[in-house]
Amino acid sequence: MSFTLYDKLWNEHLVETDDTSESLIYIDRHYLHEVTSPQAFEGLRHKKIKPWRLDANVATPDHNVPTDRGNGFDVSSIQDDVAKIQVVELDKNCQSFGIHQFDITSNKQGIVHVMGPELGYTLPGMTIVCGDSHTSTHGAFGCLAMGIGTSEVEHVLATQCLKITKLKNMQVNFDGMPQKGVGSKDIILHLIKLIGTAGGTGHAIEFSGSYISSASMESRMTICNMAIEAGAKVGLTGVDSITLDYVKNHSNLSDEMFNKASEYWQTLKSDPDATFDKSISIDVSKIKPQVTWGTSPEMTIDFDAEIPNQEDVDEASYENLLLAKTYMGLDESKTLQDLSFDRIFIGSCTNSRIEDLRDAASVIQGKKVSPDITEAIVVPGSGMVKAQAEEEGLDKIFIDAGFLWRDPGCSMCLGMNPDQLKPYERCASTSNRNFEGRQGHLGRTHLMSPMMAALTAINGKITDPSL
Repeated sequence: MSFTLYDKLWNEHLVETDDTSESLIYIDRHYLHEVTSPQAFEGLRHKKIKPWRLDANVATPDHNVPTDRGNGFDVSSIQDDVAKIQVVELDKNCQSFGIHQFDITSNKQGIVHVMGPELGYTLPGMTIVCGDSHTSTHGAFGCLAMGIGTSEVEHVLATQCLKITKLKNMQVNFDGMPQKGVGSKDIILHLIKLIGTAGGTGHAIEFSGSYISSASMESRMTICNMAIEAGAKVGLTGVDSITLDYVKNHSNLSDEMFNKASEYWQTLKSDPDATFDKSISIDVSKIKPQVTWGTSPEMTIDFDAEIPNQEDVDEASYENLLLAKTYMGLDESKTLQDLSFDRIFIGSCTNSRIEDLRDAASVIQGKKVSPDITEAIVVPGSGMVKAQAEEEGLDKIFIDAGFLWRDPGCSMCLGMNPDQLKPYERCASTSNRNFEGRQGHLGRTHLMSPMMAALTAINGKITDPSL
């Protein structure tokens, strides 16, 4: 028989399937952070249960940590009481249960989906879960990776297994080479624009094609990260030499162990004649830089296209269009270039890796942030990214241009820390969601690539990155 990559990973980890068609699968790696773990640990205490396999768990605070910590930071200085409690409780729980944590003072702390692969905890063929929907990021390594809820966090801690229903298979082929100024963020936003935020519902999306084969691991992680915004539970890509090179450079495996594991890892790809329930092919050479205009990732257009009007949508979609345009303050704007921006955010688990920071820095060197921009911040995804960027001098490029250079964390991706938009502020953001209030009450978010966000900072407006 022929199998998809998802089917192979499923079969390797399947424990049993019950009469309701739900299955129990074994989990290889469990990432924990401060927001979805407190109740799970409390559940273990209440039931007097210990974690089943300690070394499968890795923790770090990321969602609500301040990003202007500096040297000598102390948890007690966190201003928000809820955030402080969650960070402190993660410390206590990890110490109490013996779980390895990179705490808020560690130089390896960071966003869990950035930190994990960089430290070699994400390896091909693993099943990976975390109490965060964007766990799909790790699928770029040929992993079955997905977000779970707090009760499931407790269940995985206690049993090292997860009860779920098997997904259908969807294939997305990205073929061709992108235009100048077009990157992985543009490509995944284009897909979401085409199929909508429900296009992948009930499916695991495997990304393939000549573009994926040539893409860096950072680019693949960005694409798998936003499979969630296309409605999928899982996003993944097959293992190849690019995967293996990254793993060899970031893992602590001995040469002997790596070579032995590589023999298996190289089988982690869909069989040539495997059957998918859905399939779509996209020529990436025709994609322009993408920017969201509304309050959902599917509300995306080419950077130079006109913002949709009533005649552009069917009657059933008109009310949503009107609500989104009203919330975003677009009543008088014909194109995205008509808009003036207040804030710039380069960061998040989607776009805070070293490649993202290099792309952004490449278009601002020797330039200054527009006086119309109130604040522009760059938030590296981990302590390792920050250190590497500083070694390469990227921090100096950003600081000289007028950006604020911050410490690692989820930051302005979501309003759970001090980095938030004020009402009606318009933000060029490299994050993954542009929902109402996501970055702050009544804040207006436009998703785009790191390069586009950097250019917006310099010009105060959306501009053509190919010029």
